[in-house]
Amino acid sequence: MDIGKAFTYVFDDENWIKKILIGGIVTIIPVVNLIAAGYGLRALRNVARGEEKPLPEWDDWGGDFVRGLMIAIAGVIYALPVILLSGVGAIIGAISSDQYGNLSGVGATCFFGVQCLSVLWGIAMALWMPAATIQYATTDEFGAFFRFGEIWALISGNLGAYGMAILTMIIASLVSGLGTILCIVGVIFTSFYGTLVGMHAYGQVAAEAHPPTTLDAFLPGQKDEPAF
Repeated sequence: MDIGKAFTYVFDDENWIKKILIGGIVTIIPVVNLIAAGYGLRALRNVARGEEKPLPEWDDWGGDFVRGLMIAIAGVIYALPVILLSGVGAIIGAISSDQYGNLSGVGATCFFGVQCLSVLWGIAMALWMPAATIQYATTDEFGAFFRFGEIWALISGNLGAYGMAILTMIIASLVSGLGTILCIVGVIFTSFYGTLVGMHAYGQVAAEAHPPTTLDAFLPGQKDEPAF
């Protein structure tokens, strides 16, 4: 895992300022920001393929939007247990609280138990979703988000690199937060830059798990339409 390269590869592209600026603007626009997510997936894929300059051109807005939408839909599906648990917790709280809003002993135990389960599920998904996203990026098939055996094989077979990739994304997120110090202009640059750093790290994991020749068999062309 070349963490340093994940932070510097963006600047190897002669048009990096334009590409980051476009991505940064797109990122801060609700709904439209799905395009930036899809663009990040293409960057991940290019890294996995061993492209010398992985930053894609901004030439597939529709495809990027669909890819970003697939990530969002998969995220909602994975979040359903948390949503249901939160609903159960709210019902328990409402039923077991007295007129002053205080929970009974049993009610409090159940309520906080539900909340703990929700937190644990959230942590599990934070560790699981990057691998699911890698699988989707390298196959362009929505079903790849839910091929649990393949996802687990990716994680367990590349545990060190995978852990470093997640750590890199966390660091990149902290770095992107520095943009708030630089006001709006800073956020436009750093938020999208942080995403691209993480995508490079995940792309390195994909390259380890699926050598470029294997990826070529999955994805013969960069402009293939996303599969559902």
